[in-house]
Amino acid sequence: MNKYDAMRFSNFSDGKFSIPEIVDLYGSRGFGSIAITDHLCEDRTIIGKASAYLGKTLTHASFPLYREILKSEANRAWRQYRMLLVPGFELTRNSILNHRSSHILALGVNEWISASLSVEEICAQIHDLGGLAVAAHPVPTGNFEKQTLYLWGKRDEYAKHFDAWEVSIGKRLFPEVMESGLPMIANSDFHRREHFESWKSLLYCEQDFQAMKYAIRTQNMRLKYVSDEGDLHESILDRITHQLDLRGRTPGLGRGYFPASL
Repeated sequence: MNKYDAMRFSNFSDGKFSIPEIVDLYGSRGFGSIAITDHLCEDRTIIGKASAYLGKTLTHASFPLYREILKSEANRAWRQYRMLLVPGFELTRNSILNHRSSHILALGVNEWISASLSVEEICAQIHDLGGLAVAAHPVPTGNFEKQTLYLWGKRDEYAKHFDAWEVSIGKRLFPEVMESGLPMIANSDFHRREHFESWKSLLYCEQDFQAMKYAIRTQNMRLKYVSDEGDLHESILDRITHQLDLRGRTPGLGRGYFPASL
């Protein structure tokens, strides 16, 4: 079993921690693998240009150093913690209008991809580079923040291009994704220390990115709610595990399976 969290943001974009600090935080808590996925914003709009000016995105100038630190920290993560560090980034297209905004996770990719490309082109490049394409927080998150609803509004059109859709952000699960029948993955959206407590994915596979890709695509996984005290709500999760297809999922799981406080 491989405890996995695929959405970490460092101080290369809008996170508070450095990449080595994130490695130590997760490695010291027994995670089998994590991905670092800093924002890589499109650079054609005012919002995208402002993100670069404010240092909230990877740029052509910062990307080589980002890639080198990920490589060196991946070696240290494995040597010190036996934890796999997966490279990646979040292709970020923000608009004033929520229904025109979209974020796409590129997991297992360490080559630059332009966030100004179309959704189809971005996903094709991710797959050509051997990575996973994940639709990030595609439904309303319930938080006071930019909502990215474009992909969900066109999910029937784009479903074939994505390997998974995020079913959680932090402590919140998305019933719409749970009920959709789409392949899913749970991530923390870790920016700050308080974001560690969250829903995460437990993959039934080895600590190898090819095995992880297969587990995610076939949904050979389950969800875990993790805090500093360990894995919580085991009895609740055990109750639904048999309905997660392979350990995966049968469409129709709804709000009643989870405590309202989460």
